[in-house]
Amino acid sequence: MNSSSKPPKAILLGSGDRRPKILAQLDQLRPIIEAHCEIVAEDFAYQTDFSSLASKPDLAIVLGGDGSVLRAAKQMCNHQVPVLGVNLGKLGFLADVSAEKLDLALASYVAGDFRLTQHLMLHCQVFEGEDKTHDLIGLNEIAFLGGPPFTIQQINLSIDGELATCYLCDGLIVSTPIGSTAHNLSAGGPILRKDLQAVVISPISPHTLTVRPVVDTADRVYEVVVAKPNESTCVVLDGQQISKLTEKHRVRISRAKAVFELIQVEGNSYYGTLREKLGWGGRFDAVKNKVKKAEK
Repeated sequence: MNSSSKPPKAILLGSGDRRPKILAQLDQLRPIIEAHCEIVAEDFAYQTDFSSLASKPDLAIVLGGDGSVLRAAKQMCNHQVPVLGVNLGKLGFLADVSAEKLDLALASYVAGDFRLTQHLMLHCQVFEGEDKTHDLIGLNEIAFLGGPPFTIQQINLSIDGELATCYLCDGLIVSTPIGSTAHNLSAGGPILRKDLQAVVISPISPHTLTVRPVVDTADRVYEVVVAKPNESTCVVLDGQQISKLTEKHRVRISRAKAVFELIQVEGNSYYGTLREKLGWGGRFDAVKNKVKKAEK
């Protein structure tokens, strides 16, 4: 950035209401942020209405972990701002910039040495009869889960208005590529590269050996009806319960108009993140060491 350029405008977000330590760490990070950006707003309780902001920030610096990034994406809704996630948590798959590398990451951003990647979000509409009760967007997944008394669920899936299948299972997950490394992965679903325009549909503990996860295009409309719910059956969006479900409810899932934008600086790669964050690759370190020895 040359001397005549204005610093980028940044809004600071994070789960300060849930994790007070984030606010303490902010005191240490604030001078670094202010050296590169103009802080125009701060919200550590996710209460800011992005549609009412006088001017759109250039970026949102999200402090915390992947959960903080998910809450920020939900908060921004249809007014998404590019996100730089600073990992103050454990995993850091989305928030992949460490506090120690924040200065370098912001310097790279200001210099234009970064990639802005766009990622699919899901539009979730819940209907009771003909009445729409909920209208939300999410970044990771929409899950249909049953609680006590833990009876098997009959979940009917229609795609573009045509009945696709009836699952007998403990639950069902409809996931984006970003969400494929979350609940979907734990349920045995496949990992999708983050920039694919696809969804993965994964049953949880299906009662049929031939039932497997399905990957389909994101341009279809998916509707789910739980035909035999119990009193605890609900739909969950990015880890937050949206609504309990009865046989009168149906949930429509489609591609959201908004896209999630993630700022990625040099040094971070997709497969490197899979190896380092999720332990993918088995004996990668041993192979890498052999290569280094051979080069010598």
